[in-house]
Amino acid sequence: MDAIAITPALLRGWPLPMPTPDGDKEVRGHLLIIGGSREMPGAILLAATAALRAGAGKLTLATAASVAPHVAVAMPEAKVIGLEETAHGGFRREAKERLAPLAGKVGAVLVGPGMSDDAASCELMHSLLPVFANSQLIIDACAMNVVANHAQFRFAQPALLTPHAGEMAHLTRQSKEAILADPQEAALAAAQRWNAVVALKGATTLIATPDGQCWSHAGGNVGLAISGSGDTLAGIITGLAARGAPLEQACAWGIALHALAGEQLALRFGILGYLAREIPAEVPALLRHLAA
Repeated sequence: MDAIAITPALLRGWPLPMPTPDGDKEVRGHLLIIGGSREMPGAILLAATAALRAGAGKLTLATAASVAPHVAVAMPEAKVIGLEETAHGGFRREAKERLAPLAGKVGAVLVGPGMSDDAASCELMHSLLPVFANSQLIIDACAMNVVANHAQFRFAQPALLTPHAGEMAHLTRQSKEAILADPQEAALAAAQRWNAVVALKGATTLIATPDGQCWSHAGGNVGLAISGSGDTLAGIITGLAARGAPLEQACAWGIALHALAGEQLALRFGILGYLAREIPAEVPALLRHLAA
């Protein structure tokens, strides 16, 4: 079955949840982002900025204790929680207790941007799954290893994973060439195997669901292939999920908005040379345009 093309017309017929005119920040959605490290504190800032630009109302960040004060200054809109670190820059297992009070209070949770220490990240991810069972869960970067280290792993409730072809090869123990040979089949097989929504990123991005639905998006430009771009994409998707969009809708809209932002920036700066930090500022106007 051919994948459904994600176009402006499709998105206009699939409108995002909108808050009521008198809605407060809670109505617009509370999200949690867990990520960052001593070496990559900026990743969580990129994701957080993108999430707020996508319309979420309330933001909590959980990051490495060594950089938490700096993150709090850089992102004054957020509550920031400092997590104890492992020797390799990951988060200690005690992070679960620090984050558990947020269970039931956050509509969407993003885990992964800028995280270090694969083993610690995988252990933390496993411990957080039951804690945030009632939140929409978006898993990115090294946090995706949660599905790689257990052959029969399946999510109890579907989560969203956002690998590129190289990451998908690692997670599925296939070659990158095999993934690229049939990316739609790779995305569908992974979605069914893990009980997840899988966004296989590339020049054409495929979104697959556990029940066999599939969407495709081709757009944007090579300028989006830059450090931090994936963090902004994950943030946009999480912001939309916090507003109440189902994972597949938040993902479809997020991928389209990310690509369109790249196109807008290319008009001003050229295809090469714009920065990931500039992507989020394009999102509000694009949301208004697509909703028209």
